[in-house]
Amino acid sequence: MTLPPSNRPASDEVVAIVAAAGRSLRMGGPDKLFTPLGGRPLLAHTLAAFQDCPAVDRVVLVLAAEGLAQGLALAEEEGFSKVRTVCPGGRRRQDSVREGLEVLGSCAWVVVHDGARPLVTPRLIEEGLAAAQETGAAVCALPAQDTVKRVDARGRVLRTLDRRRLWLTQTPQVFRYDILRQAHQRSRRPATDDAALVERLGHRVQVYHGSLRNLKVTTPEDLALAEALLHLQTS
Repeated sequence: MTLPPSNRPASDEVVAIVAAAGRSLRMGGPDKLFTPLGGRPLLAHTLAAFQDCPAVDRVVLVLAAEGLAQGLALAEEEGFSKVRTVCPGGRRRQDSVREGLEVLGSCAWVVVHDGARPLVTPRLIEEGLAAAQETGAAVCALPAQDTVKRVDARGRVLRTLDRRRLWLTQTPQVFRYDILRQAHQRSRRPATDDAALVERLGHRVQVYHGSLRNLKVTTPEDLALAEALLHLQTS
């Protein structure tokens, strides 16, 4: 489903791609995106943050093919007017983001976010857009707190890394449209996030502080933690 773009000039538009086409294998049950969280489907919390963010003009929701009808119904029931396009994803996450890029049309900035991070906030989205202004690319991340060791294929420690230089990336990740599109068009190798594709082009990527609450729900334990955090956030 695709609706006409807003009246705002494409050169100024900020469009979010919410990647939610994963298979939820580690949840051991139904699609985690539609699992109840605080009385609403988990995905509703994610989309609500973009709906409430003044800087975001449109949202492209990328879902597994079998979840398209459910996603359309959710957007309509929740009144998410910014969800103007819902499309099927691909086999890998980067394939799903590429599918989103293909349908979103020209714009100025693209905010890529994991649908399974339901506690993202409008402020975190806007901070990403601000951080990306200088280099054209920014990633939400947290500095590593634990000691990190590099190991070989047999689990033997090779070296201890300097954690002062290590950051654990999250989403949102924000890019100039032309940079992200070029990164996906030229990608030949797998990547676990979009920033890695942009880095391969030689573009500098700015890190900005994320949030411990901005967790990704991949297991039942994550869902329970998200439920507790949501309660704290709304109490």
